Amino acid sequence: MSRESMEFDVIIVGAGPAGLSAAVRLMQLSNENNLDLSVCLLEKGSEIGAHIISGAVIETRSLDELIPEWDDGNNFLQTPVKDDKMLFLTGERTSISVPKFLMPKTMMNHGNRIISLGSMCQYLGREAENLGVNVFPGFPAVDLIEEEGKIVGVITGDMGLDKDGEPKDGYEMGYELRAKQTIFSEGCRGNLGKQLINKYSLDENSDPQHYGIGFKEVWNIDSEKHSEGLVMHTAGFPLDNNTEGGGFIYHAPNHQVFIGLIVSLDYANPNLSPFEEFQRWKAHSELKGLLQDGERISYGARALNKGGIQSIPKLTFPGGVMIGCDAGFMNGAKIKGTHTAMKSGITAAETYVQSILNDTQSDELENFENHLKQSWVFDELHRARNFSPLQKKFGLLLGSIFIWIDQNLFLGRLPFTLSAKGEDYAKLLPFNKATKKDYVKPDNVVTFDRTSSIYLSGVNHEENQPCHLHLKDPTVPIEKNLPEFGEPARLYCPAGVYEVIESESGTPYFQINAQNCIHCKTCDIKDPAQNIQWHCPEGTGGPNYTDM
Repeated sequence: MSRESMEFDVIIVGAGPAGLSAAVRLMQLSNENNLDLSVCLLEKGSEIGAHIISGAVIETRSLDELIPEWDDGNNFLQTPVKDDKMLFLTGERTSISVPKFLMPKTMMNHGNRIISLGSMCQYLGREAENLGVNVFPGFPAVDLIEEEGKIVGVITGDMGLDKDGEPKDGYEMGYELRAKQTIFSEGCRGNLGKQLINKYSLDENSDPQHYGIGFKEVWNIDSEKHSEGLVMHTAGFPLDNNTEGGGFIYHAPNHQVFIGLIVSLDYANPNLSPFEEFQRWKAHSELKGLLQDGERISYGARALNKGGIQSIPKLTFPGGVMIGCDAGFMNGAKIKGTHTAMKSGITAAETYVQSILNDTQSDELENFENHLKQSWVFDELHRARNFSPLQKKFGLLLGSIFIWIDQNLFLGRLPFTLSAKGEDYAKLLPFNKATKKDYVKPDNVVTFDRTSSIYLSGVNHEENQPCHLHLKDPTVPIEKNLPEFGEPARLYCPAGVYEVIESESGTPYFQINAQNCIHCKTCDIKDPAQNIQWHCPEGTGGPNYTDM
């Protein structure tokens, strides 16, 4: 059987903030210049926003540039920031309120907005469709089309295969979508972005990318405890001095709070469970007092980039570009990546249209990186370049002092750039050399187990389909990872996908519950043998986040 083929001027893979910004800007410029561009936007989620999760406090700089009238009316869930606070959690019940003059300037959020990123992406999706973008939700791009060393498009996933890869009733072959340029904006650790980096050696002149796993819950709380517009960050407990991370509490509209914990994925103890650390964080007296008598309504988790500008790979290759978190545009010093991701998408669109108007089209949009480097986005990321390396090198306490000096006194312009060499997965200690960690049972009031949590993520996969979590070598989990590291997949996965189960004969075996997967990509990043490969499941599968 041959695949049905469709052709466009531009294909955009991923309808997050970067991809949507590229789509909107392409059509704005197309209409302004009578170019009649055909633009296709692919989204693997069941709808735009279904797989989007972020804190989120955003700077509106890119949004102002893209759609100046965005704040006219109630276009998406958001509220202005009214106050900033920071707490240093010194123990399970103790904390110190950090004075504002000791907070890094990058953590001050005056003029920013607390938003639901999913709600904002839905708004941008409507704008894109109104401008004429062909938006295809539920169509994951699963493979590249390469001809004569050039990317000429992507292939979308087949629908209706059983677990053995055989067609079921109603089987539909994926489409072959071709374009003059393909923009990859899949988010952190994108499946095709990872392939492109390897195929074209895009990272040969950059540091390894570093990652964190971010947890988020949405709670309805008592109105007397709610302070709309308050942004609070925490450092310290439950993480030790050498484990990078921190918490956030954002007081959103409608008596809701967005809460979460970020744990850097270069942590060393294989007994550490980021999910359980999140539960410990919520059990702190500051959080518990806020959440008690409230209602948890959403849960999710997602990997995020932490490498900074040092880890951004080459962004262009024949036939396409990478933008947003596919490439790693998060500003760690601000704990923000939406505005920088959007700017990368806007710039990609402008560079492509400029090549048409100047009649300088070529296979590779080489001017894209030059335009980015001349914009505010690279200046901002350059100033934040030492934020994460300082914490990794000196730990939380001493690192925080250096960060304050770097950001508040020198405004990120210290005359050196630190590197953080080594991959995150390689930092795990052997199981027999690591400290044992004991986690208490959830109270089902503030703390919960994985099962009840993933239920709130709305996750759903057709069970009789090929497993999208591939093992390069099926023997590695039991024969290598279990004796050396206690098989840490059981602990780092936030959705209970991986289990080591004892058979009736007493022999352990590795079980993958792929239907639980919330597409966080942590396993693809943290597996110490790099044996787990995350691939896109059948279209529309995964979480269904509501206003996350």
